[in-house]
Amino acid sequence: MSMAGPAPDLTSDDRAGYLPDFCAARAVLAIVLIAVLLAVVLALARHSMHGSFWTDLTRISLYLLWTGLLCAAVLCRARSRLSQRGWRKATIGALALMIATVVLVSEAVYWFGVLWADRLGMPLNLFPRDHWSFVLPNALICVIVGAATLRYFYVSNEWRRSVELEARSRVMALQARIRPHFLFNSMNTIASLTRSDPERAEEAIEDLCDLFRASLSEARGWITLREELEVARIYQRIEQLRLGDRLRVVWRVGELPPRALVPSLLLQPLLENAIGHGIEQLPGGGVVQVTGRTDEQGFVAIEVSNPRPSGARSSRAGHGIALDNIRQRLELAFPGRASLEVEDSAESYCVRLRFPLQAGEGATAAA
Repeated sequence: MSMAGPAPDLTSDDRAGYLPDFCAARAVLAIVLIAVLLAVVLALARHSMHGSFWTDLTRISLYLLWTGLLCAAVLCRARSRLSQRGWRKATIGALALMIATVVLVSEAVYWFGVLWADRLGMPLNLFPRDHWSFVLPNALICVIVGAATLRYFYVSNEWRRSVELEARSRVMALQARIRPHFLFNSMNTIASLTRSDPERAEEAIEDLCDLFRASLSEARGWITLREELEVARIYQRIEQLRLGDRLRVVWRVGELPPRALVPSLLLQPLLENAIGHGIEQLPGGGVVQVTGRTDEQGFVAIEVSNPRPSGARSSRAGHGIALDNIRQRLELAFPGRASLEVEDSAESYCVRLRFPLQAGEGATAAA
């Protein structure tokens, strides 16, 4: 069985890449808003001393907007190189680039003002008069504002990583609750066949090995839908050896996108519940129906239904645990965008899953 499709790696240490993409529209908009806000604050501070609010606001806004956009452009070009270094070196490098940009812009503004006043003979209203009293304060403000901004980016990135790592830990803990349960049930199935039908027991062992190789060997939190369907079908074969003709499974999954990523062991516990709490309790057996499709909103919808024994109680535990497990893992994988619904009637029991289709993963349908 081939295992394709990379899973998101939430455990890698990406602190060196905490700098945002300064080329993105949202980052540019944030820089413009910060520049305007800082210009208003500085103009108000100078207004109390000089009484020329609108003039100060105009020239400070122009200076900060050009400086901020140039800093963003420089950091945008240097981000890939900075991200390859440790987070400390990346921080020092980013701050140094911002200071250098501010100093160069300040020098350009001052000398342009000198040219404006001396050579063109025009009044020096919008440009600074004193060289060092203009350049040095600007560099100091850049150090303070730049360091605070980089600190904010770092803390935000660390918070995001901690949330992702916590979610990954919860997913692994939840999966650990299902895997021993699944293993014990499979081993009981094999044990029941060892004396009555050794050849079928050997087939079941081979299927169990394939199942472990598919779902446990790489300890991945995410697999493709094709792999998930293979895991569920192998489990069906193991149970088929024990239940024989009493178990029939109808698969209507041709419309499912095979390369879409899903949390592992999503369908197998539902199939196990349908067999253990439904088919196994019926003397004549029954049919489990697995239906899947992609709806118009770009969501994957999967339904597993089975006939319900009338007045019978299941001999197996863990029905609610499996559903709670899947519900929590869907919420961790697709916060606020996935659902698990149960339709429990006198004749049948049906579980419906709905979650977003990962972009670019569903080019063709599953076989």
